[in-house]
Amino acid sequence: MNSFDELPLAGLRVLELASVLAGPQVGQFLAELGADVLKLEAPAGDVTRTWRTPAEDPATTVTAYFSSANWGKRSQQLDLTTAAGQAALHQLAATADIVLTSYKPGDAEKLRADYPTLSALNPRLIYGHITGYGPTETRAGYDAVLQAETGFMHLNAPGPGQPPQKMPVALIDLLTAHQLKEGLLTALYRRERTGRGALVQVSLLDSALASLANQAATHLVTGQEPHPLGSGHPSIVPYGTVYEAQDGTRLLLAVGADRQFRHLCAVLHRPEWADDARFRRNPDRVMHRAALEELLAQRIAEVSGRELLTQLEQLAVPAGAVRTVGEALAHPLARPMLLPPAPGFPYAGVRTVAFRSNAWPVAAALSAPPPLGPE
Repeated sequence: MNSFDELPLAGLRVLELASVLAGPQVGQFLAELGADVLKLEAPAGDVTRTWRTPAEDPATTVTAYFSSANWGKRSQQLDLTTAAGQAALHQLAATADIVLTSYKPGDAEKLRADYPTLSALNPRLIYGHITGYGPTETRAGYDAVLQAETGFMHLNAPGPGQPPQKMPVALIDLLTAHQLKEGLLTALYRRERTGRGALVQVSLLDSALASLANQAATHLVTGQEPHPLGSGHPSIVPYGTVYEAQDGTRLLLAVGADRQFRHLCAVLHRPEWADDARFRRNPDRVMHRAALEELLAQRIAEVSGRELLTQLEQLAVPAGAVRTVGEALAHPLARPMLLPPAPGFPYAGVRTVAFRSNAWPVAAALSAPPPLGPE
């Protein structure tokens, strides 16, 4: 038996009409769990095939960006502006389980790639549709714009009065991908009971708003506008602030309990801070954030960061060194999340499936992100 036959979604047939990141992330997720994913690309290909960094081969159609979401798939070019292309899609959709799309509202209908058209050919079809602002808004959705419009850039500024900053990854696209995965898996469960397919719609806007979490709740409960705190936390101190130690180690504290704060003070040889009325309890520390963070910055600058992190780990005080991306990927604990290089693509990849189960194996390897061309 092929190892892929043991994966939970083995035999599931997926057509990916989506492009860029959110939809393709879902496609790779399904592929990692055993699904057969066919990426149907317009003649020009997924636009991320052209998004190259200066360090990349200018002739490649498998850019680093494209490879971040397209492992484990087959690819076929299909011109849906033609009758032949539409007929080919309809033939494929008739036996598919899932279709992934990211069309602006109205565009799928023009291409005869919409849910009513395809579900009429296949009532068991589950159709996942990503939009920017919902099924009635024709405005195209772009991650950076949604980060600006939903408060993320405002909250990500270095501090009050500082310029808003975009997150360094397409965060809203990734959050939307997670929402769509959840919707599709729910639809698959429902189909097992009813035999019927479903339309699953998710927007970048709704996904972003759902992910504001405690920041949204703070505004709704208090009526006050959450302010940017850099990497600090609005209701826990010290939590998120970066300090630099004597040896140059940059480290972050995530002290969420008074007991942890007492341990921190002891390790820093400043036990009196834990008994200071300004810092004794977390609400006190939030009220006197600036004073405490100044004291911590001064003291941590006097000690070895590596030794401090070791001592804090021994006392179960949450803290960590600030790593680069390369350092994070090279860490031994990151190794299980890396996909091995594949024929035609001599580079590792990152898995999209981060959960594990005792009921099925992890895909040992996936086929490489496919180049652009006929299947």
